[in-house]
Amino acid sequence: MIGCVTSPSDPAGVLVLAATPIGQADDAPPRLVAELTRADLIAAEDTRRLGRLAADLGVDVKGRVTSYFEGNEAARTPGLVERLLAGDRVVLVTDAGMPSVSDPGYRLVVAAVEAGVQVTAVPGPSAVLTALAVSGLPVDRFCFEGFLPRKAGERSRRLAGLAAEERTLVFFEAPHRTAATLAAMAEAFGPDRAAAVCRELTKTHEEVRRGGLAALAEWAGHGVRGEVTVVVSGAVASVSVASDPDSLRSAVEAEETGGTSRKDAIRAVALRAGVPKRVVYDAVHGVGGAG
Repeated sequence: MIGCVTSPSDPAGVLVLAATPIGQADDAPPRLVAELTRADLIAAEDTRRLGRLAADLGVDVKGRVTSYFEGNEAARTPGLVERLLAGDRVVLVTDAGMPSVSDPGYRLVVAAVEAGVQVTAVPGPSAVLTALAVSGLPVDRFCFEGFLPRKAGERSRRLAGLAAEERTLVFFEAPHRTAATLAAMAEAFGPDRAAAVCRELTKTHEEVRRGGLAALAEWAGHGVRGEVTVVVSGAVASVSVASDPDSLRSAVEAEETGGTSRKDAIRAVALRAGVPKRVVYDAVHGVGGAG
């Protein structure tokens, strides 16, 4: 309910969204161990993976364990809320990363909030933030788009709607769809838009490939394995450009910073300034006293 405030002193239980390692078990925060140990009930996306994680962390799980995944979360949510209202401490874990971020959890959070139950979290590993940090792309403003639609037409329409987005974009993708997705991005955003494909983050075979979208699509065409996060530079703001040499040169530099090739940057700036490409070319290369 809107306006509901809960605190640790409330009689109801507590829902704990617990982030789990995206690669190495050593990345788990100490509080994750404490929460798994004290939980009355653990709702896990995959109970077997929870068992392996608990073994790696040396945790003796004493509470009840139940599965909570995309296929049963609608049916399981009311029962979990009942346990919370009865005073249980319910810990929700997914296979990796933070619950509810492209993983089960949002439905339970909404239900718990509406029931007046306290919701808290164990912060920890996140593929979104990790990929963003190592991508080498701007991090001051970004948006997370999760998984794109699987059907080509729907995917193209979604990407077309993001083509003018100026914030850095972060996507999740399945390895067998990565090449097709990168190719679709190259078509929607331009072949030279800067991007990074982050594979198997924090794991033994971690790899970060950086470059233009078309080049990355060609690389991915040879096969990609593991968990994939794609980070794409945002679009350069389309603003009018004065036709004096200094303004033209600065506009081309801004396009290039965003990942556009010099040739395409000169073409784009010429169109915006309403001048021939040769004029922009001369300004960039200092011809005719421009710089």
